[in-house]
Amino acid sequence: MSDANVTRRAFVGGGMAAALAACGLAGCGNGGGRAGAVTASDVDATHQVTIAMSTENEPDAGFDPCVDWGCGEHVHEPLIQSTLIVTDEDMNFAGDLATDWSCSPDKLTWTFKIRDDATFSDGQALTAADVAFTINTIRGSKNAQADLSMVADATAPDDTTALITLSKPCNTLLYTLANMGIVPEHAYGSDYGANPIGSGRYKLVQWDRGQQAILEANPSYYGEKPNIERVVVVFMAEDAALAAARAGQVDMAYTSATLADQAIEGYSLEAYDTVDSRGIQLPVIPAGSERADGDATYPAGNDVTCNVEVRRAINLGVDRQAIVDDVLGGYGKVAYSIGDGMPWASDDMRCDYDPKAAKAQLEGAGWALGEDGVYAREGLRCSLDLYYPASDSVRQSMANAFANQMAQIGIEVNAHGGGWDDLYPHEFSDPITWGWGSNSPSDVYELSHSSGTMNYSCYSDATVDAYLDEALAADDVEASYPLWQQSEWDGVGGIAPAGDATWVWLANVSHLYWKRDGLTVARQKLQPHGHGWSVLNNVDRWSWQ
Repeated sequence: MSDANVTRRAFVGGGMAAALAACGLAGCGNGGGRAGAVTASDVDATHQVTIAMSTENEPDAGFDPCVDWGCGEHVHEPLIQSTLIVTDEDMNFAGDLATDWSCSPDKLTWTFKIRDDATFSDGQALTAADVAFTINTIRGSKNAQADLSMVADATAPDDTTALITLSKPCNTLLYTLANMGIVPEHAYGSDYGANPIGSGRYKLVQWDRGQQAILEANPSYYGEKPNIERVVVVFMAEDAALAAARAGQVDMAYTSATLADQAIEGYSLEAYDTVDSRGIQLPVIPAGSERADGDATYPAGNDVTCNVEVRRAINLGVDRQAIVDDVLGGYGKVAYSIGDGMPWASDDMRCDYDPKAAKAQLEGAGWALGEDGVYAREGLRCSLDLYYPASDSVRQSMANAFANQMAQIGIEVNAHGGGWDDLYPHEFSDPITWGWGSNSPSDVYELSHSSGTMNYSCYSDATVDAYLDEALAADDVEASYPLWQQSEWDGVGGIAPAGDATWVWLANVSHLYWKRDGLTVARQKLQPHGHGWSVLNNVDRWSWQ
């Protein structure tokens, strides 16, 4: 997901003292055999875990899937609510509330058979009517961040059958449903986010805004009982999370590559692979037009990046491995596309570092190297402004490293930091260091289709559009993989660096956590953008030694 339209909130509280006070309230550090444990519940110490997350992971609207819980900026399983289906660690679909599902021959009607033994935590039965209510509430809400724009209607002809009618074929709907929690029609209202009722593995028992959220196993859950019965999440700034780990107050604590060289007794640094990509969009049209983003209208186009040879040269001139090594300290992998490592990603997106070939691209198109070391053509210098969020030290370092590498191939890049309100007006006209990535090929569509909601490069190609539309209409998700790949490169054209080169992808950042010795974390999926709740997707299967 993108960073767009995200509320950035400062850490709530009085620094480390408040953070550790929050831990004391939660009973932090009370796993098996840890010294100094504080027990704040009757749950056995070997069945609890406390994790420190960024303050940005606290859901602004509470734990409401009809707004942004489990979806939007940080995609993850909602834990408190059940979903129709789930994805396993290899991104295969499996049933949760749905025991079976199928799509009509015209690809416009999905039928889900709903299990009859699911109840909400208030004792009321969950039926297909709740599924239909949830979907219709999301599609009718201006605040909802789950993308159900392709849904025309949802109905429940009986208690165990839910029908979802689409306005166009869209098999990526399944990925959305795998993270979309079902809410109770009888108990949904304006305060639901603070007092959620669900049918999932856990229930929310306490939420202290700005400090912590406590989840405990749902005794009415229809599935296997969670091994970890109590999950405490404390929301902290990064330096406070590090201090909490040093003090033994948490079992896991998020961190970044800039702090990964620390050592904490009794903890190991865990690095989880992700599709949390860092990349830079390259506008493909000349300056002089405008594009709308919601209610706002911004300038569009760039007179330098509108030249395909410049975009190809940029891709060839990036030493991605050096960025991974120098900026991320090796905690990441080079990125060539959105979704590297997923089955729909194309190997043809790969672009090896070749500065000589980068210069040859420019010189072959008539650009000449000036005395100032910057290429120019017909009075136009090959000079760009690159924006990055000033609050993100990693992206700042990436932007500066990228600028230094571009200077080596005769492209001038001027890096500018700012808040997101400063960056958004440049989204269609100047390169920005973005963060993206979800466990769905829909990102390929949104970034590359002419009507894509995140098409910041202003790209439009009829052949690519056709591949993307056909991918959405494929008989099943597996059948769509070759079509997504062909949209990137079909041997003649596409968005790949050898083709229209609409983006330059730099790295997939590893999600880093300090983990207390003795805690076993179940095998993770490739984690999406958003360093937080996704690590808890399978917390019910964690254990203490």
